[in-house]
Amino acid sequence: MLNKGRSEADLFSFLETKKEEDLDYRFILSSMCTLPHPVAVRAHSMFIETNLGDPGLFPGTASLEQLLIERLGSLFHLSTAGGYSTSGGTESNIQALRLAKEHKKKIKSPNIVVPESAHFSFKKACDILCLEMRTVPLDKTLKMDAHKAAEIIDKNTVCLVGIAGTTEYGAVDPIPELAKIASEQDLFFHVDAAFGGMVIPFLDRPLPFDFALPGVTSIAVDPHKMGLSVIPSGCLLVRDPQMLSLLNIDTPYLSVKQEYTLSGTRPGAPAVSALAVLDYLGNEGMRAVVSGCMKNTWRLIDGMETFGVERAITPVLNVATFICNKAPDRWKVSWTRRDHLRIICMPHVHREQIEEFLVDIGGMYV
Repeated sequence: MLNKGRSEADLFSFLETKKEEDLDYRFILSSMCTLPHPVAVRAHSMFIETNLGDPGLFPGTASLEQLLIERLGSLFHLSTAGGYSTSGGTESNIQALRLAKEHKKKIKSPNIVVPESAHFSFKKACDILCLEMRTVPLDKTLKMDAHKAAEIIDKNTVCLVGIAGTTEYGAVDPIPELAKIASEQDLFFHVDAAFGGMVIPFLDRPLPFDFALPGVTSIAVDPHKMGLSVIPSGCLLVRDPQMLSLLNIDTPYLSVKQEYTLSGTRPGAPAVSALAVLDYLGNEGMRAVVSGCMKNTWRLIDGMETFGVERAITPVLNVATFICNKAPDRWKVSWTRRDHLRIICMPHVHREQIEEFLVDIGGMYV
């Protein structure tokens, strides 16, 4: 602590110098987060002091959180879905596995079955919850092999996980096949759609991944990714709202006497921010956002292939990966575990940036 406070001008001058050290989003091609929509920022500012951890003090904000869940539930073909606003996919995945474990609490040595492409949050969740994590290899298209998943499941399996938009490649696992397996085995089936959940429904040809499939038990989705909300903003949705009560703990001194959330204090502003974007853009607006991102993705792929740089897989979402070992220095890209160049064409990545990147990388190949 400073012994004596500093002036506001001096303080914000210092903060500004630190902010300038951050990378400019214009050159960030590796992130699944993006610049928040102005409507999201305005809504966030309006509700900055609200705490959904004590919802009786903020009934208006709590009602907006439930409206957000209704909007997402309808988007995922189940308007009666339950759920709540989380800090993002990691929390949502942890909570889904808590539910799965509690649902089969009589199992003494529980395990979960996940694809090799599962987000690292599942490793965290398994460490916390003392779950064995069984990993299923991917097929040639880098999707979970459903047949091999079925072989790994046993009497101690409490949860099957499928990914709708993998972090590295944007691949969508065979969710219908996995949902069928889960139904036949009476398994909790969690779909991690942190990225794809706000992309797939707005594609010209949406892939089945949500509650329209009877076997899907829960879904994680992150509005702070393609939903253009502020960071952090995630949601966990469940088919049966009553299932959330499995996680209830007593909170005798709050305005509610029980809570099933992971965090105690929970900011209301991100939930309102996410709702604000959805209501402002509507289905038509979201389709336009996703369409623009997909067009840029294919322009990037076409441009790279003119230089002889092959795609690693053919994408279904706005994630492009290439068999390539170099990229221009001024652009922030990333590399997969298989050493493929990875670029995500988020809403902040406009056509002019794609063209600039192609000019730069063309100079490395021509």
